[in-house]
Amino acid sequence: MDLTRRDFIIKGGRGGAYLCLAGMLGCKMGSVGSIGIADEKEFEIFQAKYIPNTIYFSGQTPLVSIVKINDKWSEEKGADYAIAKAIDLIGGLNNVAKGKERILLKPNLVTPMPSDATNPQVVGAIAKIMKNAGKDVFIGEASAASIQNMDMSIQGYVCRTKNHQALEAIQDSVFDELGYADLSKRLNIPLVNLHVGKMARMEIPDNFVFKKIYIHEEMYNADMVCSVPMMKTHTLATVTLAMKNVGVGGYPGLVYGTVRSLVHQKATELEPTGTSSIIIDMVKASKIGLNVIDASTAMQGQGPTASSGGELLKMNLIIASTHALAADMVAATIMGFDTSEIDTFAWAWKAGMKPSKIDDIEIVGEKLEDVKRPFKKPNVVPYTELYDWYGPPCRNT
Repeated sequence: MDLTRRDFIIKGGRGGAYLCLAGMLGCKMGSVGSIGIADEKEFEIFQAKYIPNTIYFSGQTPLVSIVKINDKWSEEKGADYAIAKAIDLIGGLNNVAKGKERILLKPNLVTPMPSDATNPQVVGAIAKIMKNAGKDVFIGEASAASIQNMDMSIQGYVCRTKNHQALEAIQDSVFDELGYADLSKRLNIPLVNLHVGKMARMEIPDNFVFKKIYIHEEMYNADMVCSVPMMKTHTLATVTLAMKNVGVGGYPGLVYGTVRSLVHQKATELEPTGTSSIIIDMVKASKIGLNVIDASTAMQGQGPTASSGGELLKMNLIIASTHALAADMVAATIMGFDTSEIDTFAWAWKAGMKPSKIDDIEIVGEKLEDVKRPFKKPNVVPYTELYDWYGPPCRNT
């Protein structure tokens, strides 16, 4: 069955008849032991050196800023001011990006639905700050789903593909539908499809699942990755914030498949979420040096998509830090979660990452107690219960 883009948007916006993605999960297809990563002959790779990001292991007190967006201003002006202030409160861009010239901005654009994605006004505000400081800025993403990998003949409606042409079409569609193509033209900032292209291969012996891990060359060659997620709840991960944005969104489809179903599936050999451990593996492989959490509008309940049951709520907040784990711990606390409820944090701590307590984080700007708002919590299920719903191979790709 063929769907037009209009059908995709309409059906996806009415309770999830077509876009019931629940985190872009996978389907049990064949042996878990062999996850079906593409043969290296199928794409160009180069061996890359793994350099640990010491910020997670230093034990220094991380700094996280919380800033309110003035909703009396225009959306663009409100975002511009709040983000500039949030970055200034954690030391200013000259300090945060000192010696870093190539900056990759990584939003969370899981589907073409605006309800599910990082606000382009937020990404645009960060880009303008970076460009004004003379930085070479580009926006990169590897989205999970668009009309190009919808298949109405399968139970979960979303299939996975490693086909280069399909991956190009998926990402072009998402960038276009969410306004990022227009943002790119307006600010003269390149868009990078992190699904396809030359891939860096790193050996990380102490990773949990992927001792050998692949990332796009632009992510590897960037001097700094800036994670710009939308604040959301998540059916598998409880919350999806700065770490998950890169920690799942960084797996390129050309290697692993666009829905990451096989990545999740492999992780279930180690732990039931099929998510938390592989987030930490990719976070370690990435040069995340700045995190700006878009909590202008957030999502509660059965996130990470409106079609899976997520409900939007206005928060009018920006959260910023150079430390992804600390930023996420503060954001989760604002959402009404105890940090012990978030399995990704437990795996970060198991990897030796710090801090381990919210009291070990210095919070500047708004006071935590003044902005805390208990979210509707998702019904979190183990990935193994979702094998049969999402992510079988796309036909004819």
